[in-house]
Amino acid sequence: MHKLSILLIGLLFANYSFAQTETLSQEEQYYQFLVDSIENSFHYEYGEVSIIENVATITVPSGFKYLNAEQSYYVMTDLWENPPSETLGLLFPIDNSPLSDYFTYAVEISYSEDGYIKDEDAADLDYNDLLEEMQDDASDANAERIDLGYESIELVGWASDPFYDATNKKLHWAKELKFGESESHTLNYNIRILGRKGYLNLNAIGMMNILPLVNEDINKIIGCVEFDEGNTYFDFNPDMDDIASYGIGGLIAGKILAKVGFFAVLLKFWKLIAIAAVGLFSAFRKKIFGSKEEPID
Repeated sequence: MHKLSILLIGLLFANYSFAQTETLSQEEQYYQFLVDSIENSFHYEYGEVSIIENVATITVPSGFKYLNAEQSYYVMTDLWENPPSETLGLLFPIDNSPLSDYFTYAVEISYSEDGYIKDEDAADLDYNDLLEEMQDDASDANAERIDLGYESIELVGWASDPFYDATNKKLHWAKELKFGESESHTLNYNIRILGRKGYLNLNAIGMMNILPLVNEDINKIIGCVEFDEGNTYFDFNPDMDDIASYGIGGLIAGKILAKVGFFAVLLKFWKLIAIAAVGLFSAFRKKIFGSKEEPID
């Protein structure tokens, strides 16, 4: 996909001069032109789509649309200003898009090839203890986040308790998060689908008030992405395949027993669509027009 950047769109309006006394309607028209140009550049897919060749497939559920990896990287990094990281795509409710005025939530899909995750610890986990540990880890990482130009994160608590489906090897839970001094809290609904060499990672991100909507859709979302034959959890070959250095508890908590920087771990396990925390409409406007003494209503 040709990435229609804000700068390029701005050049299309080069003959359009805005004086200091510009009216709100002119600014709004310009803003809408930018939004429409970006939105019209996206190509959504439906039905069955291979998201990793011969490894995993998404069957886009009814009521949803899928944006491929390249376009989703642009959305997450350039439009939503997340730290750069690999993605397999974004799943949107059919009436939503990256710059919707009434954005509800999106599901970001990625893959981690960390090895086969043993699940023997799942039955013995104390999720309250695990939550306290995760809260401490988030707090400890905030100094580094702030140094790197990102807001602090507070893990308020579980929005939905962890649940592990041992039969289908699928795990899901939800966190309630607070970014910086924001009064509005963010929902981070996590789904992990275990496979032969790692796991598929689905994160549904939005504000806390959309939790009932996500709960209505969650079964569709959990069931829409699967490993292809030969790469499922049950295809594990102990003579050939690596085993991950963590179990189900580590997968939930974001712990990996590897010598990497803590912020790298945070990016891996706490990847968040930043726009959900700061407000999609206002953040994109600020990018276009810069900060103003008088806010735009």
